[in-house]
Amino acid sequence: MSHLTIAIAATKTLTFVFGATITYLSWTAYRRTNAAELRSLALGFAIVTVGSMLGGGIDLVGDLLPLSGPEPVILYGVLVQSALTMLGFGFITYSLYRD
Repeated sequence: MSHLTIAIAATKTLTFVFGATITYLSWTAYRRTNAAELRSLALGFAIVTVGSMLGGGIDLVGDLLPLSGPEPVILYGVLVQSALTMLGFGFITYSLYRD
């Protein structure tokens, strides 16, 4: 295993830990206050965190997936991660502008 692979695995692990913590704290605040804004905030952070994990996971198991075409498998991981990050940030933005 290369140093780059170890660094990627470490940063993905920390991303998951921090993302899960923020999601948990936001969800706990929502349950305590019943504020819909906090529910959207928790959902947004959960989507961003899951997107990060899926993007990295697709790259790691790319050889096992039935993806064909001229594009490298890493591009599918980048696409999934980018789409879920965009969606998650949309929920976070919505939560900040909600009345």
